[in-house]
Amino acid sequence: MKIALIAMSGVRAFKPELNALGMTLPGFVERGRIVAAMPSLSLLTLAGMTPDRFEVSYHEIADLRQTGELPACDLAAIGSFTAQVKDAYEVARRYRERGVKTVIGGLHATAMPREALAHVDAVVVGEGELAWPDVLADFEAGRLGGIYGAKGREFDLAEAPMPRFDLLDPAKYNRITVQTARGCPWKCEFCASSILLTPRYKTKPVAKTIAEIRAVKAIWPRPFVEFADDNSFVDKKHAKALLRAVAAENIRWFTETDIAVAEDGELLDLMRESGCAQVLIGLESPTAAGLEGIETRRNWKRGKFAGYREAIARIQDHGIAVNGCFVLGMDGGTVSDFAAIRRFVEESGLYEVQITVVTAFPGTPLYRRLLAEGRLLDPTAWEKCTVFDVNVRPQQMSVEELEEGFVELARQLYSAEAVRTRKGAFRRRLRWAATRSGTQEADHGNATGDFGGTGHGGILPAVLPAGGGL
Repeated sequence: MKIALIAMSGVRAFKPELNALGMTLPGFVERGRIVAAMPSLSLLTLAGMTPDRFEVSYHEIADLRQTGELPACDLAAIGSFTAQVKDAYEVARRYRERGVKTVIGGLHATAMPREALAHVDAVVVGEGELAWPDVLADFEAGRLGGIYGAKGREFDLAEAPMPRFDLLDPAKYNRITVQTARGCPWKCEFCASSILLTPRYKTKPVAKTIAEIRAVKAIWPRPFVEFADDNSFVDKKHAKALLRAVAAENIRWFTETDIAVAEDGELLDLMRESGCAQVLIGLESPTAAGLEGIETRRNWKRGKFAGYREAIARIQDHGIAVNGCFVLGMDGGTVSDFAAIRRFVEESGLYEVQITVVTAFPGTPLYRRLLAEGRLLDPTAWEKCTVFDVNVRPQQMSVEELEEGFVELARQLYSAEAVRTRKGAFRRRLRWAATRSGTQEADHGNATGDFGGTGHGGILPAVLPAGGGL
C-alpha cells in the first residue's frame, strides 16, 4: 500500500501589499524563502515509524502545484498549519473524489478537529506519534475514520523514531530540522506551538539527537541544522550535555530559545564551540508595559525586560547572532511601538529582527479571549493567520494604524541599507569582544554573519509545528 505524505509548505501573506513588500525588500523575502525550504519534520518522523510493508513518499505542496498533479497513493497524510489549512482541505477533497483515504494532523487539526473531520476521513489530534499506529491499523483493516488522539497519554521522546531523512531530495534543502525538546514552560497567551500538543516541557535523550544528526550528515556532509524546538535549553543540564556531544559533530546550527541563555556563561561557551550561528529569541515588545500579562502563568518576560540589551550584548559577544522577535498590536502595544522597535534594534545591536502582528490562532487562550470580546475581524479567516496579516482589532490602535505601521516598519528594518548596517555593527562588536577577551575573532568560528547562505530559519515559530503533530 502506498502512503503519500504531503506537507503544506510555504507561507504567503494574504494581503497583496505584504506580498509585494516581500518582492522588494531583501530581508523580508529571505524569510519566506527559508520557511518554504524546510521539510516537515512531523511527517518525516511519522514516516520513520511506518512499517516497511507500506511504500512511503514525501511531497511538498509547492512542488505539486507546479505540476498540477497529486501523487498516486492509497492513503494521503496531510500535514498543515492554520494559514494553509483551507488549501489542505482542497487537496483532501481531490483525493476523496478518487476514493483515496485521507488523514490530517498538526496544530490546526488539534485545535479544530470537528472542522477538519468535515473535509477528511480521519484527524490526528495531539502528538502524532501516539496516534499513528492506530491510524495505520484502521487503514489496513478498512475502518479508517474519525478522530485519533492521545487519550490521556503523553509521548516519551526517549521512544522517538528516526525521521526518514532519506525521503528528501538532498539538492533541494539547505538546512534540515532535528528536534531536541518539545513544549515551553512560559505559556504565552498567543502561542500556538507544541504547547498545544504536550502539557509539559520535555527533552529528547542526547544519544537520540546525535544519532539523528549523524543520519542527516550521511546525506548532507556539512549540514546546517535547525533545532526544531519551541524553546531549547530550558533544561540547562540536558542542554550542556547535548552541546558537548554536538561539538564533536562539526555542524553549524540555529535554534529558538529564551533570553535566559545569556545568564549562563558556560552554556554560551558551549553553544559557540558546538557551532551555533544564530538564536531566535522572542522579545515580543520594546517596552516593559507591552509585556504585561502576555503569559498565562507568570510575568517572566516582563521581569527580564530591564536586562534585554545587556543579554543581547552578552550573547552576541560570544559570536552568536541574535534574531529578536517582536509582536505588534498586542493589548499593551501602542502606535509608539513602531518607532520604539526601530530604536531598540539600533541601540541593542541586534544582528537581525523579526516583526509580526498579533495573531489569534485557534486553540490558544488569545483566540478564546478575543472571540469572547468580539475582537476577531473574521473568526474563521484561517488564511490570514500568517502572522503578517491583521485579523484582530487591537486595543490601543486602529486596524489601519497597525497595518500601515507594520508595513512602514518593515520597509525601514528590511531595506538593504538597514540589513548591511546591522551586519556591520555585529562584526565590529565581535572584533571588539575578541580583542577584549584576548582571543582571535576566528575562534568564534560560526559568527561571521554567514548562516549557510540563508538568513533566519524560524520565522514562524507560532505557525509551523516543530514536530509531533502530523
